[in-house]
Amino acid sequence: MRLIPELNSEAHVLIAGASRGIGLALCAALLARDDVAQVWAVARAASTSPELAALAAQYGDRLKPVDCDARNEQSLEALVSDDLAGCEHLHLVISALGILHQDGAKAEKGLAQLTLASLQASFATNTFAPILLLKHLLPLLRKHPATFAALSARVGSIGDNRLGGWYSYRASKAALNQLLHTASIELKRLNPASTVLSIHPGTTDTELSRPFQGNVPDGQLFEPAFSADRILEVVGAHGPADSGTFWDWNDKPIVW
Repeated sequence: MRLIPELNSEAHVLIAGASRGIGLALCAALLARDDVAQVWAVARAASTSPELAALAAQYGDRLKPVDCDARNEQSLEALVSDDLAGCEHLHLVISALGILHQDGAKAEKGLAQLTLASLQASFATNTFAPILLLKHLLPLLRKHPATFAALSARVGSIGDNRLGGWYSYRASKAALNQLLHTASIELKRLNPASTVLSIHPGTTDTELSRPFQGNVPDGQLFEPAFSADRILEVVGAHGPADSGTFWDWNDKPIVW
């Protein structure tokens, strides 16, 4: 399967949140493909990540670790002007940015646990960072086939919310979905060969999900490598006609 629909050349790819979990697994899966020429692995401490260093030792200059905090616009400006200076076009960008109970965010069980700090932390990483990343990378997505995909979450679906709780996380992912859907409309005008996708990767064995894995049904907790492969399958299955849509790891549409 092609990395993204309509692409007939080797791909330039950028992964944000690349130093651990699903982002790291995506880097490994992409580098293992013959049709990927370059992977920029973006994270706050990408240059000191031993896992990314191990991939760089295996794949050489095809992997470029880049330090960048996507919550900071100056950092994003430097990413584009300096680290991506020689890149004319990105064919695929995947944002694996997300927190649930880190950096001040909390998985609230009820309104009494809700705080402004938790809301701000959740939105900063889950909502603002991915859309600011897209804003700054827009000049590199205006030609040829280009897909921007961000990892969302089924719990961000308003129509599928039957259990409540997790106020900050749910709301930040719902807001991300709205921003991505809105951006897909603008990108379609700028580049008819562009695609914007929200993807729910399933419950994956990462730091984000670890405290909550006891409630996951048997067979529904995925290894990062499995989730990465499924994400790439979804990306490869959906082109411009599906831009602005929301999919789960098993390529089933999710209600907004």
